[in-house]
Amino acid sequence: MEKLELRNVKLQWLNGGVTHLDGGAMFGVVPKPLWSRKYAVNDNNQIELRTDPILIQAEGKNFLVESGMGNGKLNEKQKRNFGVLEESSLLPELEKLDLKPEDIDFILMTHMHFDHACGLTKDSEGELVSVFPNAKIITSQIEWDEMRNPNIRSKSTYWKENWQGIEQQVETFEKEWSFGPIRMIHTGGHSDGHSILVIEDEDITIVHMADIMPTHAHQNPLWVMAYDDYPMTSIFAKEKWLEFGISKDAWFTFYHDAVYRAVKFDEGGKITQTIERKK
Repeated sequence: MEKLELRNVKLQWLNGGVTHLDGGAMFGVVPKPLWSRKYAVNDNNQIELRTDPILIQAEGKNFLVESGMGNGKLNEKQKRNFGVLEESSLLPELEKLDLKPEDIDFILMTHMHFDHACGLTKDSEGELVSVFPNAKIITSQIEWDEMRNPNIRSKSTYWKENWQGIEQQVETFEKEWSFGPIRMIHTGGHSDGHSILVIEDEDITIVHMADIMPTHAHQNPLWVMAYDDYPMTSIFAKEKWLEFGISKDAWFTFYHDAVYRAVKFDEGGKITQTIERKK
């Protein structure tokens, strides 16, 4: 469990499972000879993408950023198509930290695509119930609306199995939500309701750009995914928040990156510090 400890805030990465998605889709129009220099690719043209929630402890509260792949949500065909070689170990890892699902106070959902939201619910005697019954689940109003009423494109990633059973726990916001040192800011881009996180603890800043910069290899503002619903919005948001973070010597943290949990960039885009994922 890799950690990033600030003065008043502690982050810890937990195992939420893994996917292996098509590298071309993950890097959009960027030619493979370029992106494959920066991120490993297998013989099936797939890249490894973690789905590892971040436990944030601050202000006496336990926050989870995303919920992982969950368990038992995907059939064998889906596991094969999405390269899911392991499902979530989130609950056993929380137990190692002497935490129960009931101890989670907030779940911060940057967006609610299946690879972020499958861990929110589980089957209990044929009924979908919340995995984290005491948590407030925070996401943007736009995201929550589309989650429940997806369009012809997004219905493949917004699954009713991931929202039925948690409706009473969801709290939405329009532009920004905050608690203590943590802010969620709506950006759009990857999805219409996509949000990022900014954590400011005294003079230390963390920027979690979620899926507008899913890995360190997506640092170039123009390198956006074919999965992005609004790629130009992603480009503008990434450009804005990279500039903000670099100006503050911020850590940029990741949910999907198979190599790094967090990095710092200099003004030229070069990585200057890292927290590597232990394999």
